[in-house]
Amino acid sequence: MTSGVRPQTQPPAYGVREADWRRAVELVRDAGEVALVCHVTPDGDALGSMLGLGMALRRAGKRVTASFGDRRFSVPRMLSFLPGQDLLVEPARYPAEPALMISFDAPTVDRLGLLAPNAGKARELIVMDHHPSNTGFGTLPLVDPSAASTSMLVEELMARLGLEIDRDIATCLYTGLVTDTGSFRHASTTPAVHEMAARLVATGLRTDEIAREVWDRSPFAYLKLLGAALERATLDQQAAGGLGMVWTFVPRADRAAYCLPYDECEGIIDVIRRSDESDVAVVLKEDDEGAWQVSTRSKGQVDVGRACTALGGGGHVRAAGFTSHDSLEETIARFRSLIGPSA
Repeated sequence: MTSGVRPQTQPPAYGVREADWRRAVELVRDAGEVALVCHVTPDGDALGSMLGLGMALRRAGKRVTASFGDRRFSVPRMLSFLPGQDLLVEPARYPAEPALMISFDAPTVDRLGLLAPNAGKARELIVMDHHPSNTGFGTLPLVDPSAASTSMLVEELMARLGLEIDRDIATCLYTGLVTDTGSFRHASTTPAVHEMAARLVATGLRTDEIAREVWDRSPFAYLKLLGAALERATLDQQAAGGLGMVWTFVPRADRAAYCLPYDECEGIIDVIRRSDESDVAVVLKEDDEGAWQVSTRSKGQVDVGRACTALGGGGHVRAAGFTSHDSLEETIARFRSLIGPSA
């Protein structure tokens, strides 16, 4: 067995129908060219899953194009270490009507941004995702909410295709796994998660280097931005049926003052969620177009995924988000009205 590859005799660990796995393998094997796409403002799981599979398919002789549909097309700083970025093209250079397109970590077609029309014109669209809020778009959904990350589904597909996982590919898949499990702290961390991590680490990747890039680096200006966000933090102990909600916001004027791109706001939610007095944490981040990108977290008693889905977004029970074009006050009020203890 090649280091890092799941044994072929191991039974599938995921809930996707066997017929769908077989169809996906058939489509990929028959394709000469594959167009890959992940959700806008990609996180570690979205970009890592896409680049990991992309490198493996290119090595197998496929022509591979990869992208994400942001107007300001750039890889977030914290993910700039990921291998395989030579596969990336700007949305304008992406195939208009792909014969085979594969999306990663996107629960709705809208999350593909500028490339949603391309997805609508694809002859075949394989959707690889693990969000419970996935709408079932595409011609072949490989969607399993029981998987801790989309990268777990990608590893399964690679095993079925007989594709080797080297250190570069493992770095991408491990980044997806470790970011979506919160460095193995979230409830989604199962024995299968640790088993996959062991296979990937066996390729020789440096877990300490990945951790440093993802969590332990930031420009000094980020500390100023974080300080301003913490100064605005509000504790609403009556929200969520008395379970409490802590929230704050980051206007784009703050980012402009410190010359920081939007993606530098992502880690703020992980700081304010530590409040002992609240089950729910919310950060509203104003993007470059003036919309509020809302990140939410729950310690487990509130289903934030259900609330975010009702507001046009989606995600998981404990981590979800949505976009709002309403005012700051209207946005937080709408979200507050929808949260309550999980049944």
